[in-house]
Amino acid sequence: MVCIRQATVEDLLQMQRCNLLCLPENYQLKYYFYHVLSWPQLLYVAEDYDGRIVGYVLAKMEEESAEVHGHITSLAVARTHRKLGLATKLMSAAHRAMQEVFGAKYSSLHVRVTNRGAFHLYTQTLQYKIHDTEEKYYADGEDAFAMRKTFPVDEQAAAEKAAATEATEAAADKAAPEKAGGAARKAGKRR
Repeated sequence: MVCIRQATVEDLLQMQRCNLLCLPENYQLKYYFYHVLSWPQLLYVAEDYDGRIVGYVLAKMEEESAEVHGHITSLAVARTHRKLGLATKLMSAAHRAMQEVFGAKYSSLHVRVTNRGAFHLYTQTLQYKIHDTEEKYYADGEDAFAMRKTFPVDEQAAAEKAAATEATEAAADKAAPEKAGGAARKAGKRR
C-alpha cells in the first residue's frame, strides 16, 4: 500500500534519492530545502508501507508573473511503483494545493520532447497543453515542451471558497476560546 501525503523536511533526502534513481535532471539538496521552506503546501510524496519514498512532486509558485500560477519543478516515481496511478495522484494533490492555497489560475511544467511516457501522462491523463517549445532547455541540449494546464473557473471558484471558509472557521475557532475566557472574566468580576 502506498499513501500520498504532504512532504516534510525529513523527507528531502529520500526525495533526492528518488530523483537520482529516476531522472536525468538532478538537484542539490539546497534546492529541495528552498522549495519546502518557500512552498511547503506544494510538495507531496508517495510513501510505501515500509516508510520509503517511492515518488514525489516538487512544485512552486511563479512569483514573477502577471498571472498567479504554479509550476511543477519535478515529478518522479520509482520504476518499481509505476503504472499504479501515483504520478496522477501526486500531480492532483499539487494542483489542488496551488488552487486552494494560492489561487492559481493554471500550472506549468517542462518535459523533454523525447519523454513519451511523461508526455502521454501530461496530455492525455492530466490535460496539459503545449504552450511553447524551448530549444536546448536541458543541460544536455535537448529541447523541452513548455506545457500548461488551465484550472477550470468553477473549480477555481470552489477552491477559493473552500479556502475562505477554512480561514473563517479557523478564525472563529481561535476567537471562541478568547470570547469564552473574556466572558468568564467578566462573570467573575460581577460576583
